Amino acid sequence: MSQRIVITGGASGIGLAFARRFAARGDRVALCDADATAVQAAQAELPDAIAMTADVTDPAQMESFLSRVETDWGGADVVCANAGTGGPAGRIEDLDYDAWRACLDVNLNGAFLTCRWAARVMRGQGQGLILLTSSTSGMHGVPHRSPYVAAKWGIVGLTKTLAMELGPAGVRVNAIAPGAVEGARMDRVVAMEAAASGLSEDAVREIYVKGSSLRTWVTGDDLADMALFLASPAAARISGQVMAVDGHTESMVP
Repeated sequence: MSQRIVITGGASGIGLAFARRFAARGDRVALCDADATAVQAAQAELPDAIAMTADVTDPAQMESFLSRVETDWGGADVVCANAGTGGPAGRIEDLDYDAWRACLDVNLNGAFLTCRWAARVMRGQGQGLILLTSSTSGMHGVPHRSPYVAAKWGIVGLTKTLAMELGPAGVRVNAIAPGAVEGARMDRVVAMEAAASGLSEDAVREIYVKGSSLRTWVTGDDLADMALFLASPAAARISGQVMAVDGHTESMVP
């Protein structure tokens, strides 16, 4: 049965991997992203999708996107609060406060705006899945990445709490915790961490590989596999969980 899928940060990276896979199985997809060029490309690739430029930190822009979804579809079956940013890297005493706030704004406050709408709609429906994107950084401390880590731990707390609030209404809430994901975003993160730590980019990449029991990075498709499972009847009794897709992280510390 076709589902109605809403994805923030859906025009690139993990979000686009979700959009492609849900659309490929016949689901209706609505995505937003702050990158207008990426949204245009996603719309060209997925012509049947609702694709809008919207910044998850801007309540007015999110209201415009989510109102479009509600008007066109009447609700949503799966809402993926996925939009995120890597934020700054550095020792906490060297971090700029505005950069700290900007990181938490996208990763945590954007999830709040998305989940607030999803909770209202799904409580009224009596069913649905809210799927948040956390990170293995939301389960482990990571030197030089305190804003990102704080935000992703916040996502875990939000997931657990919303599962309690919405469970009696028949709504499930889970989080996916990716490990190091192949792609342009992690390339930027590696460059930042290398600059902050004084290590080479190759050395930072090797730390990520050695820190995983499977000695590998993960792909967007690995994460989409988990998203499709959690959105399926097979996961009907799974809620309040943080599902790590990371090859089992042993350490994130050099």
